[in-house]
Amino acid sequence: MVNLGSILETLEEVLGKISLVIRFMALFSIATGILVLISSLIMSKYQRLYESILLRTLGASSARVAKIQTLEYFFLGSLAALSGVFISVIASYLLSVHVFQIPFRWTLPEALFVYAAITGLTVLLGWLNGRSAKDTAPIAILRG
Repeated sequence: MVNLGSILETLEEVLGKISLVIRFMALFSIATGILVLISSLIMSKYQRLYESILLRTLGASSARVAKIQTLEYFFLGSLAALSGVFISVIASYLLSVHVFQIPFRWTLPEALFVYAAITGLTVLLGWLNGRSAKDTAPIAILRG
């Protein structure tokens, strides 16, 4: 005789470990993505600083430069978030339908939360990265 309770416990334990590994890999991917985002913003810091100084030299107010940078970071974050959400939805659909053979369930609130979080994080990091442009005189940057 085969003890079905023991088989179910073992199966539940194995599926629990698989679930833990998948969650760990998802968090690892998110952390890696955030690090890539931060490093790309830092790499473009001096280019953005130079652009804002040129705009201020040409007569743009600091508020207008801040609006331009905010919109730029918003669209950058939106593009990154939308592409990530789109790829994850397509991958989830393909996995659920073709591999696990279960119906696909779309979760719009979670997708919107991820979109808003990534876009907001990009704008926040952009503001933090570009705050030195307000404090620096344009002539000092242009001489350098």
